[in-house]
Amino acid sequence: MYRIAPSILSANFAKLGEEITNVIDSGADIIHFDVMDNHYVPNLTIGPLICEAIRPLTNAVIDVHLMVEPVDRIIPDFAKAGANIISFHPEASNHIDRTVGLIKDQGCKAGMVFNPGTPLHYLDHVLDKLDLVLIMSVNPGFGGQKFIPEALTKLTAVRERISASGKDIMLEIDGGVKVDNIAEIARAGADTFVAGSAIYNASKDSDPHRYDTVVSALRAELAKV
Repeated sequence: MYRIAPSILSANFAKLGEEITNVIDSGADIIHFDVMDNHYVPNLTIGPLICEAIRPLTNAVIDVHLMVEPVDRIIPDFAKAGANIISFHPEASNHIDRTVGLIKDQGCKAGMVFNPGTPLHYLDHVLDKLDLVLIMSVNPGFGGQKFIPEALTKLTAVRERISASGKDIMLEIDGGVKVDNIAEIARAGADTFVAGSAIYNASKDSDPHRYDTVVSALRAELAKV
């Protein structure tokens, strides 16, 4: 019912392959792959070549979150690199329906991402074509930020839309997710949880057993919902 998606933005990039293998072996479900362009957001991270390099290391779903503008140009590159889900921000697309169609045409699942200040009306005409809706509970661009509580209200509103649609659509949350708030977030409607620093910073020496501990703690909190 619930999926834990560690964001590799907080991983040790000097040993990224090992970090990915360890976190999946520790019980995580999805690899969340944050792509920033120093244009749409004020940071620069990783591209398709890194996605292609990690694809052989795991059978886990690779969930690519594109924080880039314009977005359409890069979508085929990530699909070719092995992404399973590709999500984008509506502000970064000139034609949202076309972007969703492009992702689907590349054989990937399509997601739409909402910043704290982005209205939900972008869902009005494309929700039935989406596989995932991602609610940002921080402003995008940097890891390690604090959870914005208003995201709970937004989650509840999107959960109501998904339930009314009758579609099997994942509802993901990203930003400030940790052991002491994940249950509250789940009660608001999320079923997929991106956690970066909460997992990867659990042990400064990246001991995989510590990943076991924090992933188990997250699941224990979800079991209370």
